[in-house]
Amino acid sequence: MTKKQRWTADRIPDQTGRVSVVTGANSGLGLATTRELARRGGRVVLAVRDEGKGRRAVEGLVAEGIASDLLDVCPLDLADLDSVRAFAGRMREDHSRLDVLVNNAGVMTPPRTLSAQGHELQFAVNHLGHFALTGLLLDLLAAGRGPRVVTVSSVNHRRKGLGFEDLDGGRGYAPMAFYDRSKFANAVFGQELHRRLTGIGSPVLGVLAHPGYTATGLQGKASGPAKVIFGHIGNPLFAQRPERGALPQLYAATDPEVRSGEFIGPDGPAELRGAPTRVRISDAAADPETGRRLWELSERLAGVRFPVAAG
Repeated sequence: MTKKQRWTADRIPDQTGRVSVVTGANSGLGLATTRELARRGGRVVLAVRDEGKGRRAVEGLVAEGIASDLLDVCPLDLADLDSVRAFAGRMREDHSRLDVLVNNAGVMTPPRTLSAQGHELQFAVNHLGHFALTGLLLDLLAAGRGPRVVTVSSVNHRRKGLGFEDLDGGRGYAPMAFYDRSKFANAVFGQELHRRLTGIGSPVLGVLAHPGYTATGLQGKASGPAKVIFGHIGNPLFAQRPERGALPQLYAATDPEVRSGEFIGPDGPAELRGAPTRVRISDAAADPETGRRLWELSERLAGVRFPVAAG
């Protein structure tokens, strides 16, 4: 994608007949992604923790002229693996196939909190819940048309490794460091998913994306210094709007040129803003041994085994 070919949402292909699941779809990047997929005729399942907020988001989209029958709201709490299983069960009841899964939802720099199953919240929501969701929906995706899993990471994935020795923060918790670790886990998962899907000849593409620096509301829900730095100072001065920040994941989810294993992010300086382009994953996140280790750990913690072998 050259400067003359800067990709915009106007270039999203017709989505009529396609079914997408977008996590965290009631606000920010998820809402922007849902809007554009539905505008192109796609049916979108808004996977949201707060069903009331999801329904209000649908009301807003319908007021913009989007057909209500293209929008379904389904509760999903990624911090609770029982909720993930319940959501996957409902998808099986309602759909014989899925075409796109956008692993978008996230939390950022909360005080140290443990999930329903006892995992550090950022690792639980940003990575482990999405890992489990992908595994539980993989057969429905394999039955889809040009199916894709888009996992949303961050430019911050280059700042940290995972810290296998203290995943729950019991030995020492720093909110921003654990956020960076969760985004590293997203990148590792997306790359390992690609390797494993490719290894079995699956039709499902495993693609990564990141939004650069985007004002999503996530920063405003942060705690401590991160809330001041990002929510009160950085967002007004430097951040792009969600409609722009969602372009990399929309490109990853829809463009026919996308290939499995690619990482899509903004083309501007430091990848903080701009039009979608292919960007580099860190060497640490691309390491196959790290991918194998995280995969096996995630299967054990989530209690979900994928029908794919190591590459």
